[in-house]
Amino acid sequence: MLEQPHFGRRLKRLRLERGLSQAELVGEGMSTGYLSRLESGERPPTERATAYLAQRLGVDASALTAPSSQRSLSLELAAALSAPSGTADTTALSSAVDEDTGADPAARWQALWLLSRTAGRAGDHAQERTRLLELIELSEVLEAPELRARSQVQYARCTRALGDMRTAEPAAVQALAIARSEELAPSDTMAALMVLISIETELGRLDAAARHVGELERDLLPSAAPAQAAEGWWTAAVVCNRRGDHAGARTRLETALHLLQGKDDLVLWTRLRAAATAAALQMSPPQVDAAERWLSEAASVLHLIGTPLQLQELRALEAHLAFHKEQFDEARALVGALLGEGDLRLSYRDRVRLSVLDGRLMILEGRVEEGIEALQSLGRRATESQNLDLAAHVWQSLAQTLADLSLSHARADTGPAARPST
Repeated sequence: MLEQPHFGRRLKRLRLERGLSQAELVGEGMSTGYLSRLESGERPPTERATAYLAQRLGVDASALTAPSSQRSLSLELAAALSAPSGTADTTALSSAVDEDTGADPAARWQALWLLSRTAGRAGDHAQERTRLLELIELSEVLEAPELRARSQVQYARCTRALGDMRTAEPAAVQALAIARSEELAPSDTMAALMVLISIETELGRLDAAARHVGELERDLLPSAAPAQAAEGWWTAAVVCNRRGDHAGARTRLETALHLLQGKDDLVLWTRLRAAATAAALQMSPPQVDAAERWLSEAASVLHLIGTPLQLQELRALEAHLAFHKEQFDEARALVGALLGEGDLRLSYRDRVRLSVLDGRLMILEGRVEEGIEALQSLGRRATESQNLDLAAHVWQSLAQTLADLSLSHARADTGPAARPST
């Protein structure tokens, strides 16, 4: 039998990975108080309790009782951090975290941070969230304000990617409050402010987002390092775009892209071009030429070194671009291939936008009722989850597609058919 506290840590991880509360895990066969003492390491597990919990978790008992790793957390952390770029395998580190006694909380925090970032970059935001919840708890124990703020910033980004705006907003607000009250470095304040602006924009609170953009541009961007400044200008561009200031958005996008060279940070250089592509296609009218240029630059790198998530994001952008270029067959092929994948890693927002494109294509292909029903369902769900900016996109796309279809039919009755606008 695995000794405490290793058993308790492993038990808690398995529970959190399945999104279960303590009450949901124990059911009728165990008290939550007993489970809490098991997870904290205060009580040794019995064979009966282990078998019951393994059955409730849907795992073999060995998942709870297998021997501990032979290498310490510090050693596994050192191995993961020193691995050649792109080759790190965090499986052993994850096991070491689960079996760690907690003797070195700072090393544990660093390991959890690395594991959460790895999960996020792979698009596994559920696993990222599990790690970040423990990071936030451990940050309070360490009483390090910069770690508290950074944990909350990352948690806000993660829950935003999951579409959980009710959780993302207070996390961002708390991160900003910590950064200000503790007088942290401007880079920490800026990181918290940028994620809050993004969340406010998606909640439809454009006036609040614009006020925070003013603070960002006035007080923080002038002295920011190039990489963070580029992200800041892109964040400001998104708000301008949503407020209808497309000229201002284009100027800020150009500023962001010119601040950073590929040799400085190739990953961020590529990500900014992909983000600029999405922003350009959301302008009115869509800036198709600029989007095509920026996407081509990003693709030249992503086809060589892109992760599975980045390649999915690239194909989604290619589908949107094809639609706006009126290459509907190509757009349909790309959308169908992505939605047919068993392991779609896109964020909530990107998945909804892809599904919106799918619905628009249905309508233009003649499957009008099916497309309308799909878009209406997407719009209702986005509204219910408080993703109001996304909901507005859904309803606007539905109205525009129906208007284009009506116009196309009218022209077909009076002369040569015109292709629908985008």
